[in-house]
Amino acid sequence: MSAAQRRTWLVSASWGLAILTLINLFNYLDRFVVASLFESLKHSTLALSDRQLGFLMSAFLIVYMVAAPIFGALGDRRPRPRLIAFGVACWSVATALSGLAGSYLALIVARATVGIGEAAYGTIAPSLLADYFPVSRRGRIMAIFFCAIPVGAALGYVVGGLVDARFGWRAAFFVAGTPGLALAALCLLLPDPPRGSQDAANGGSIKKKSAHGQVSTRATYGRLLANRPYVLAVLGYAAYTFAVGGLGAWMPAFLERVRGMPKAQATVSFGAIVVVTGFVGTFAGGWLGDYCTRYSRQAYLWLCGCSMLLAAPFVWMALTTSAPAAYSVYMVIAQFLIFLSTGPINAVIVNLASPLERASAIALSVFAIHLLGDVISPPVIGALSDATSLGEAVKIVPIAVLVSGLVWCLAAHAQRARDQ
Repeated sequence: MSAAQRRTWLVSASWGLAILTLINLFNYLDRFVVASLFESLKHSTLALSDRQLGFLMSAFLIVYMVAAPIFGALGDRRPRPRLIAFGVACWSVATALSGLAGSYLALIVARATVGIGEAAYGTIAPSLLADYFPVSRRGRIMAIFFCAIPVGAALGYVVGGLVDARFGWRAAFFVAGTPGLALAALCLLLPDPPRGSQDAANGGSIKKKSAHGQVSTRATYGRLLANRPYVLAVLGYAAYTFAVGGLGAWMPAFLERVRGMPKAQATVSFGAIVVVTGFVGTFAGGWLGDYCTRYSRQAYLWLCGCSMLLAAPFVWMALTTSAPAAYSVYMVIAQFLIFLSTGPINAVIVNLASPLERASAIALSVFAIHLLGDVISPPVIGALSDATSLGEAVKIVPIAVLVSGLVWCLAAHAQRARDQ
């Protein structure tokens, strides 16, 4: 490739990264806007219990994780921009329709439909990014892409909380859902390079792996399940997702109910912590991970494991202290350490798989992390809250953070053993 061609491709790849990152922001805004509305839904005409509120998050995630393997297989074989465009349009319409729900069942169906759209996007976008940029930059690229998670989640809290306070919870769903339709149209303009092209540019042996391209989906997933470092990385990611999903779903209600904050302040204050620590932590983790890979091929996993082990005590102290100032300090440190893992762990997922099977690897990880993670954490915390109190129920979160760190350290050992 000539210098002019490289410059042209860099512009196209950067455009693709910008569009996919913006979509990811709205992905998480749509996902977390419902958490900011928990207290309003609880006291609305729907009169939902904490268990029902928790299942609103889980209904979407159940459909998301079931649909993910289907779209993962399609993403390894079909034009990826078209599949992504379908997903973005689907979840945007479903989010807007949530505002029209007249019953709990209708709201559950609308939130579950969001999962179909997000499965198409969430499984395919990272594999497309892996073919836009070389391996040496993958941690930073994934960090840029996934920094949209805390920003989008925070905007979900802030937009949902502010719109709810002024216009009601139905309007919040309308505002969150409609912008995605314009983004769906932009997806059709994204480039779709050959799978594994960036690995070949960096010395990867695509021909050696291409034999896997025509085998069955079952064989693809069988190979991934036999990949011990990949399996351990995904299991650690599941514990991480359990913790992050539990915090994301219940912290606004926790601050309002247990700490006595006004509704708007509870959503905005937690959203502010998430957006700042998430943005800084995700970027720092991506750059630090890429730097450390100069010295260790397992650097991504060691960074993930150590950051979560350090985060666990700060999460515990944030959830148990009664001093507002101490809570803010502990939560800022905890969230920063947690978000350090975001870029590196997603780089691990794509790097441990064949270039021709990356959408499937992402899909399998999506299925597992949600099945074992944030599908169950919101209703588990809700059920514990109904049985005891929300202040006691959230204490399960730092335990999950600790487990995540330990499993990722085991994954680093497994990868080192495999690489020797």
